[in-house]
Amino acid sequence: MPETKPAPQIIQGGMGVAVSNWCLARAVARHGQLGVVSGTVIDTVLVRRLQDGDPGGHMRRGMLHFPIARVAADALRRYFLPAGRPAGRGYRLLPIPRAKLTPARRELMMLAAFVEVWLAKEGHDGYVGMNLLTKVQIPTLPTLYGAMLAGVDYVLMGAGIPRDIPGALDLLAEHRPARLRFEVEGATDQPGIDLVFDPAGHWDSLPPPLARPRFLPIIASNSLATLLARKATGRVDGFVVEGPIAGGHNAPPRGPARFNERGEPLYGERDVVDLAGLKALGLPFWVAGGAGHPENLRAARAAGAAGVQVGTLFAYCEESGMAPQLRSSVLKHVMRNEVTVRTDARASPTGYPFKIVDWPENPVHGMVRERLCDLGYLRVAYRNPDDSIGYRCAAEPVDQYLSKGGKLEDTTDRQCLCNGLNAAVGLAQLREDGSVELPVVTSGDDLIGIAGFLAGRLHYSAAEVIDYLLEAVPA
Repeated sequence: MPETKPAPQIIQGGMGVAVSNWCLARAVARHGQLGVVSGTVIDTVLVRRLQDGDPGGHMRRGMLHFPIARVAADALRRYFLPAGRPAGRGYRLLPIPRAKLTPARRELMMLAAFVEVWLAKEGHDGYVGMNLLTKVQIPTLPTLYGAMLAGVDYVLMGAGIPRDIPGALDLLAEHRPARLRFEVEGATDQPGIDLVFDPAGHWDSLPPPLARPRFLPIIASNSLATLLARKATGRVDGFVVEGPIAGGHNAPPRGPARFNERGEPLYGERDVVDLAGLKALGLPFWVAGGAGHPENLRAARAAGAAGVQVGTLFAYCEESGMAPQLRSSVLKHVMRNEVTVRTDARASPTGYPFKIVDWPENPVHGMVRERLCDLGYLRVAYRNPDDSIGYRCAAEPVDQYLSKGGKLEDTTDRQCLCNGLNAAVGLAQLREDGSVELPVVTSGDDLIGIAGFLAGRLHYSAAEVIDYLLEAVPA
């Protein structure tokens, strides 16, 4: 992709499930910085928006531009409800992802990613990126391809080692088959499994080659940065350096596991990235985790960084996808110093530490969720004794997990993040018994310190965040 504009000083974090939605990414990009949409669970997000009647017609507007018209037409026929869901009806679910996706399932992933990026890029020439979790492997290639069809400028990936992604981007740009090594638990003498995606199988006639987006892996150590810079399957264009105080999933501490009195993992000197060593790799980098202050941007630039990635301040602005009532409730209690952010070592089925926000009006208080895995994005693949592939999630019913060879201790305190994060953006599933899925809200540790920026406000814009962050940077 040819360079036409200077590299952004601010990357808006790719947060949660649709917290970093197209509205937020477009607002940031129009203000001269890198707006990022979350690609996590994006196919479920699209079909739920359609089932809610597509307020404003935005999904349908984006779908009109998808270059494979039959795919958009089929999605509308299957999922669009002009008047929204009738009272008492839950969302229609998509099939749970498996390694061998049907063509229709791949195409829906492509469509959903395309729509989110297309809407984020509509009406301006700023940069738009997409964030994906490396751990969520099955949707990755179709999602990337759909984003590239919409002209995504950057791809950011953390929560794992995205070594195969740069080469996959090279191949997808030429509409050639791409593959990722599929992680399967369990010893076996059978050959490994690859997730394979061939774009050509979805076209009657291939279009011209696509622009290859820049790739920024999200790293938490110098050793991982060096590995990716030297041994990734293609070009790495820079790094986001994320510290353990960032929101969402965190890298686990290096070395023996240690915990504080609240059960949070303890990080030490081994978990601090040497920015001078990172600079020596000769690639641009952005500092993330507690970076939402003008002085932090200035300090990062002074240390050789291109800038910072900021999540929390953007997560609570007016354009973010967080449900407005949750957003204003959390901010109200931030100003009263009544909010906590806990690095929960157990909550995520992935096994990665995960930040969870709590406050007095949190709707989960006093509620117990029935264990259920019906979205399945965070399931782990494993080998059965007969070498077939099974899938399990540590947040599913305990007896089901144990029947699949899982360990009892792995189920303790696990939460269904797939459903909880959807609920946090107003896409909560309604259950047959009338109960509604409860939200999981995640933010960085610096949430508790943003009262000074708020200055008594419960509402602010993405543009105000950017202007605030840039005030310490000379023009």
